[in-house]
Amino acid sequence: MRHLLTALVAGLAVLATACSGGGGTRTIAGSYTAKPTQTGTPKDGGTATVALTPGLSPNYIYPYPPAAANGTVIARGQLWRSLYRPSGEGDQIADAELSLAEPPVYSPDRKTVTIKMKDYKWSNGKPVTADDVVFSLALLKAALKESPANWSFYTPGQFPDGVSAEAAAPGTLTLELETAYNPSYLLSMLTLLYVLPSTDWSIAATGGPHLDYKQPKNAKAIYKYLTKQSESQATFAENPLWRVVNGPYLLKSFDPTTGSFSLERNKSYSGPGESRLDQIDFKAFTSAAAVLNQFKAGNLTVGTLDSSFANQIDALKAQGYNVYGAPAPARLDALVINFANTVGNFDKVIAQPYVRQALQRLIDQQGYIASRGIHNGAASPNYSTAGAGSPYPPAFGDQPPYPYDAAAAEKLLTGNGWKVTPHGATTCERPGTGPGQCGADIPKGQTISFTLASASSPAFVGARDVAFASAAKKLGIEVKIVTKSLNYMYANYGNSFAPATKNEWAMQDYGPLYLAAGYPSSNTVFNTEGSFNLGSYKSAEADKLISASTFGTDETSLSAEVTSLARDLPVLFMPTPHTLVVWKNTLSGPQSSFNALISFLYTPEQWYFHS
Repeated sequence: MRHLLTALVAGLAVLATACSGGGGTRTIAGSYTAKPTQTGTPKDGGTATVALTPGLSPNYIYPYPPAAANGTVIARGQLWRSLYRPSGEGDQIADAELSLAEPPVYSPDRKTVTIKMKDYKWSNGKPVTADDVVFSLALLKAALKESPANWSFYTPGQFPDGVSAEAAAPGTLTLELETAYNPSYLLSMLTLLYVLPSTDWSIAATGGPHLDYKQPKNAKAIYKYLTKQSESQATFAENPLWRVVNGPYLLKSFDPTTGSFSLERNKSYSGPGESRLDQIDFKAFTSAAAVLNQFKAGNLTVGTLDSSFANQIDALKAQGYNVYGAPAPARLDALVINFANTVGNFDKVIAQPYVRQALQRLIDQQGYIASRGIHNGAASPNYSTAGAGSPYPPAFGDQPPYPYDAAAAEKLLTGNGWKVTPHGATTCERPGTGPGQCGADIPKGQTISFTLASASSPAFVGARDVAFASAAKKLGIEVKIVTKSLNYMYANYGNSFAPATKNEWAMQDYGPLYLAAGYPSSNTVFNTEGSFNLGSYKSAEADKLISASTFGTDETSLSAEVTSLARDLPVLFMPTPHTLVVWKNTLSGPQSSFNALISFLYTPEQWYFHS
């Protein structure tokens, strides 16, 4: 499905803080911020049990599920690797060692890109070739022709539109671009292009002939066949299609009832990591409390911990677990605003910048961070789309444009024609578009009342939403919280793919949104035509700046984009929680493999058990 959206966090009671750029980063001195070192003599074999994020059980296996399927994909990065593996580091886009290809080489006009493939093999022993990348791009285009919503990273007219791919040789891929992209942006797109087996999947029927996938009609037929096959959950582990992988693991079993699944070694895997573990069991959970109980019972090897259980950290460490936490690169936590919701004239009210500014000033980020009921100290303040510690920080640095200030929020409303009635109903007294008036199409007597859809997991989401609603009530603003499951929100609350439900939500809080680490452009998210523009945000200035960061060569344009969006507020910014990862100290591997878990990037082929 779209970005992996949920992260769980935990904290400590004793904190030492220091702020720097990027919207405000926070360094915490405590026993979970140091990366445990790689230790022990590796032992071959063993089974690791990993906790899936509560509420996010997979139900699809083909790497590009149609939007209508509401598909959460099984172990996509372990079964099929993207052309370039995301790094999970804030200053790097791709992990060079774990990628299927060497870094791209550009022509002087940036319109021809040459890519040398590495020596990888499919699980059936065939080589991974440039033709496989051509095939994968053809299927992605076929999916988008069916519906632009079929890939959440797509903006019409941009990648993969205007991109042609050719295998100049089995090991050499050539991309021809109608429009030159910023190399950093293009690389971030190529980390999302999963490489699929052209010689085994180029069929439109079981046992059917192999088709020329370069013909759009054939690519469409292949895509329809593969997505149809992916609907049969009971056959995921046995279907020979899904047994052809280029990643380190094969699917051993899948439970359609719970979404739990097991992986086994791909013995033909030729990439880095010796795949010492025999098996990885991913277990589905419905609550964070259930995950904690399984940690305490010693039944989990790896997982994440909700911040509501921060007082359990010392006990888990005493029980033999490592604990490591940090904010994920390019992570954005926010209340997503639905600018198209017409209930109670919400669209007219929220269109006013001063209203958004007033609402942002009601969010007490430092208070939420310190609260034992929300983040327990394990979060960083953030007021921009770039996230904490970004190499492309906003111009305002540590001085956010709209810090918490309830009195300033009230002044913004009264200064623009509203009568503020604390704990009552604030109303528009001076309608009109002139100075000191409420704004276009806001009638006299208008109130500010809207629905906030709040995810049922992780626990901090509901807690921070209640705090926000309470602050709003003090200014006579009614925030009606409705709790929904993550899967329901992903399927129904996005105007770009579910416009029929636009009036069911005025804001939503589903936890985190991840932009591309290393180059956190808001393309697809906040540009007018972006396929992941959930709330129909529109800004000519934002479109211009996003275009510059996408197509230009001046990477400082990304900081300009970040600054503009932070000031215009397409969303209301929340603190960035620290993802807290827990794993048994009998398991080890490179520090980078555990640091990547902060961004939910799994590389279990690099793990091993030791004495």
